Amino acid sequence: MLVTCQQMQEIERAAFDRGVSAALLMDQAGCGIAKAVSQFYPEPGTLILYLGSGNNAGDALVAARELQKIGWQVVARLSVPIEKMKPLPRGHLEQLADVMKPISPDSYQRPLVQLDGLLGIGSTGEMRPNLRALAAEMNALRLEHQAFTVAMDLPSGLDADTGQPSPDGVVADLTVTVAYAKRGLVADAATHHVGRLALLPLPDLVAQSSSRESYLLTPEIIRTWLPRRAFDFHKGQAGRVGILAGSCGFLGAAIFSCGGALRAGAGLVTLLVKEDVYPLLAVRTPPEVMVQIVKDYREVLEMRFDALAIGPGLGFDHEQEILAVIHSATAPAVIDADALTMVAKERTVLVKTAPRLLTPHPGEMARLMPALTGRSRVDQAEAAAQTLAGHTLLLKGARTVIATDREATLFNTTGHPGMATGGMGDVLTGVCAALIAQGISPHHSAGIGAWVCGRAAEPAALEMAQIAVLPTDVIRYLGPAFRELDGSAHFAI
Repeated sequence: MLVTCQQMQEIERAAFDRGVSAALLMDQAGCGIAKAVSQFYPEPGTLILYLGSGNNAGDALVAARELQKIGWQVVARLSVPIEKMKPLPRGHLEQLADVMKPISPDSYQRPLVQLDGLLGIGSTGEMRPNLRALAAEMNALRLEHQAFTVAMDLPSGLDADTGQPSPDGVVADLTVTVAYAKRGLVADAATHHVGRLALLPLPDLVAQSSSRESYLLTPEIIRTWLPRRAFDFHKGQAGRVGILAGSCGFLGAAIFSCGGALRAGAGLVTLLVKEDVYPLLAVRTPPEVMVQIVKDYREVLEMRFDALAIGPGLGFDHEQEILAVIHSATAPAVIDADALTMVAKERTVLVKTAPRLLTPHPGEMARLMPALTGRSRVDQAEAAAQTLAGHTLLLKGARTVIATDREATLFNTTGHPGMATGGMGDVLTGVCAALIAQGISPHHSAGIGAWVCGRAAEPAALEMAQIAVLPTDVIRYLGPAFRELDGSAHFAI
C-alpha cells in the first residue's frame, strides 16, 4: 500500500491515540534498519550517522546501537548542536560510546555504510545550508570512497508525495521505508535517489487498505502467493513448460530461460527449436531440459503444456509461425524479446487468447504502445493493461512495474545496476513461465519473478563486484532467493 505524507501522519496519530509510544516505534524502526544493513553487509565495518534534529535521527541512532553491539565502528555527524536535538534522539546519542570522535577516511574499516537520518517525511522545500552541506558530504563519500548509503524512510531532500528530488538531495543505495511506502518513492524522478527499496513493516502502525491499492513487492506479500506442496506432489503437478527460444547467434537466451524455469520449480521443461540449432543447444542446455526439434512452431499447438515462454533469442525467420502460436495456444504464455517485436506489429494476435504476460523493456514498450511514450512508467503500464484487458504487463527497469486490469499495481523493490546486462530478462521469462505452469496467476507470477530475480542478484554482488554479476549468477542464487520466501530465512526485505 502506498500512502501520502498526510495519510502516514494520520496512521501515526491513531497509533499514539491507542497508547503506542514514539519511543517504541523508534526502537522497532531502528532495529529493523540494523537488520537490513546486516542483510547486505553481514560482516561489520564502519557506520557513519548523518543526523538531523528530529526523530528520523533517533531511528538511525537505534540502528547504530544494535550494529555497534556486533562490532561496527560508529561515527556521528550532526547538523545541529546536540542540545538542539529532540529528547528521544538526544537520549540515544548520549548512550552511544565514542561516536563523536572524528576519524580519517583512510582509517575507515570496510565496508563503509552511511545512514541518512537528516530529514523525515514532514520536510518540504529546499534543504537548509547545514543539511545541504552534510548531504553533499554523503554523496561525495559515496562516489569517492564507495560508501553504501542507506536512507531511512526516504532520502533527505526528496519530496515524499511527488518524488521530486532536491538538486542537493541524498543519493541512496538502499531506502528502508517504515510501515508503508510513501508515494513519491516510486516516482520516476525518485528512482536514482531511492536506489534499492525495502519496506519495514511496523505492527503497531496499521491502515485500512483495499484490493485495488498499489503495493511494493515484499516477502510477506509474495510468500502468500506461493502454494505449499503436498508431500505426495509429483512432477506432473509442478507444471510442464514449453520454451520457444534460441536461434543461430542467440543460443544463450534459450539457455538462460531454461535455467530460470528449472530453478523456479517447473516439473518438466522442454525447449522447442528448429533443426539447425538443435545440435548446438542439445549439448549446452542443462541436462534436466528436454530439447525437441519442431519443423514448424505451430506443432506446439498440439502438445500439452501448462505454460509457454516465447521469444528470447528467437529471431524473425519464422514470424508467422510464432504469431500463430501466440494467438492460438490455449496455455498461458510469457511473451518476451523478439516475440514482443512481432506482437507490436500484429497486436490483434492478443485478442481472445488465453492469458499472456508481456515483459517489455522500455524500448520494446515504445514499439508495443507508441501512444504512451512520454508518460510515467506506472501510467504506461496501467494504460497498457487496460488496453490489453485480460493480459498482464511487466515493464522492466530499475523499478519494475506490473499491471493487470482490475488488479493492484505492483512495484518491484529488489536488484541493482549490475543487472544491466544482456540475458537477465531471459532468466525472468523462464522463471515467470515456471510459476504460471504451477497454477499461479500471471499477475502474481510476474511479481514473484521480478522479486526473486532481483533478490538473487544481490548476494551475487556480495560475492563479487556488482559490475561482474551475470545471468548465470542470478540463476545460481535463485534457490536462496526462493528460500527467503518459504519462511526459512531469518530476515529478508
